[in-house]
Amino acid sequence: MLNDITIGQYFPGKSLLHKTDARMKIVLLLIMMISIFICKNYISLAIAAVATIMLVVISRIKLSVILKGLKPLLFIIVFTALLNIFYGTGEPIAQFWIFKITERGLNNALFMGTRIILLVIIGLMLTYTTTPTALTDAIESLLKPLKVFKADVHSLAMVMTIALRFIPILIEEVQKIMAAQKSRGADLESGGIIKRARAIVPILIPLFVSSFRRADELADAMECRCYRGSEGRTKMKVMHLHPRDYLSLLAVVIYFAGIITSRVLIGNVI
Repeated sequence: MLNDITIGQYFPGKSLLHKTDARMKIVLLLIMMISIFICKNYISLAIAAVATIMLVVISRIKLSVILKGLKPLLFIIVFTALLNIFYGTGEPIAQFWIFKITERGLNNALFMGTRIILLVIIGLMLTYTTTPTALTDAIESLLKPLKVFKADVHSLAMVMTIALRFIPILIEEVQKIMAAQKSRGADLESGGIIKRARAIVPILIPLFVSSFRRADELADAMECRCYRGSEGRTKMKVMHLHPRDYLSLLAVVIYFAGIITSRVLIGNVI
C-alpha cells in the first residue's frame, strides 16, 4: 500500500503540461477543481470527466501511475459513495430496516465518488508535472498580495513545498522501519484491528525520531548554504508567461463556461 502513495512526487517529462508556467498551472487546476463542485447534472459531470482525461493524456503520465495514486484512496471513495446512497430523499427504490435507497441517493453517490476521483487526479497532475522549485516559486508569486498584511510569503511557500516533498521521504522511512521490525520477528499484518493498532506503535516512535532528525539536518544544510529567507534573494530561473499559457487559460475558461451553461440549461440532478 505504501508503494502506491505517489503524492508529492515529480515525474520528469516534456509534455505541454510540464512546460506550462507553474503559476498558470496552479490557477487553471484550481479553476478545474472549482468547476467539479459546480457540476449538478450528468452532462456537466461528463464534461468535467472528459476534461480531466484530456489533462492526463496531455501530461503523458502513464495510466498505471494515476491508478497507483488513486489506490490508497479507494476505501475513502467507496465509503463516501456508500454513505451518500442512504442520504437521498424521495420514494425509496429499496429499503431495509432504517436504511432506504432512493434515486436521489444513487445520484448523490455517483456524483460524490466521481468528484473525489476527478479532484484527486487533478491534484496529482500538479505535483507530477511540476518541480519542487517551480512549485515554491509559483506559490510565492501567487501569494504576493499577502505581503500587504506583512505576511512572510516566501517562508509560507517554502514550508508548504517542503511538507509536500517530505511525503515520499517519510513513506520510504516507514518501509525501512517496517522491514527492520519484521526482521526482528514483529508481526504487523495478522490479527484484529486492536492488535494491528498496537503493532503500529513500534513504527511510529522511530518514525518521529527520524523525522525530527531529518528536519534538523535539513535546517543545518540550509544554514550552511547561507539561506536566510527571501531577503535579497534572486531566482536562477525567472518565470515568464508564454503564448501556450494564455491558450491554456482560454481553453479552461471555455471549459468552465461550458460547465456553467450546462447547469443553467439542463438544471440540477442533485
